[in-house]
Amino acid sequence: MTIKNENLFKTLVISDLDGTLLNNEKRITEYTEKTLNRLIGCGMNFSIATARTAATVQKLLSSIHVNIPVILMNGVCVYDLHTQKYVHMESMARDAVKKLIDAVTPLQSSGFLYAIQDHELFTFYENDASPHATEFIRERKEGYGKVFTKVRSFYDCLDFNLVYYSVADSKENLADVYRKIESVNELRAEFYKDTYNEGYWYLEVCSRNASKSHAVEFLRKAYGFQLVFGFGDNLNDLPLFKACDQSFAVMNAAPEVKAKASLVIESNQEDGVAKWLEQNIRL
Repeated sequence: MTIKNENLFKTLVISDLDGTLLNNEKRITEYTEKTLNRLIGCGMNFSIATARTAATVQKLLSSIHVNIPVILMNGVCVYDLHTQKYVHMESMARDAVKKLIDAVTPLQSSGFLYAIQDHELFTFYENDASPHATEFIRERKEGYGKVFTKVRSFYDCLDFNLVYYSVADSKENLADVYRKIESVNELRAEFYKDTYNEGYWYLEVCSRNASKSHAVEFLRKAYGFQLVFGFGDNLNDLPLFKACDQSFAVMNAAPEVKAKASLVIESNQEDGVAKWLEQNIRL
């Protein structure tokens, strides 16, 4: 599974962030930073596939010389960190958004609805009543300068180019909503355990055409990559693995992710991604 020098320029290395490249403190270690930048400097094509948005990814990766556009919001869009432009995106149809809002309204929970207009991301919310939502907003406002807009109802947002919905709650509270959304042909839902907060699960919804898998295929075609090596840890990384020639689960990954991986490597706390790349890229 080594990447040989003659194949390096034809290969894309793409990693998830939380639970994979980031440690449990949500940081990239000095070792990982130096290793990635050295390999990128030698010709490695490196990108990210994450559920996060541009504002947080830009800051988290500010020390990494990422040279390929990144996949955001579980494959909803591909974003160029250098030009700060969205180079590819999948929007949700208006009628599908109405069905989404109908499905999540009974939750009365604190979810977030995202829109992209003229290369700008808008984040709407109805309330921040849950502790998770309050902390989500605080952390991203203070740490990343994100802007959140409170609305009376998500129905008031229908004229925007809506691309994504995310909510965190208990598995039990979200399970029925997940099943309802999965029955909507135009929509796709990710349902997985929160990496950092015990007892919470994420339900994330986007267009049926949006996924980490489809976004990887976009990059493969756009740049002519012949090989893609992917790294992940959570259930939302399974579509990423599907699009990769070789897939790697960190030791802390969910059992289902390990079962689908080509290889299980050291954990995110042990710089597993960077160590594997350092040991297996033949310059």
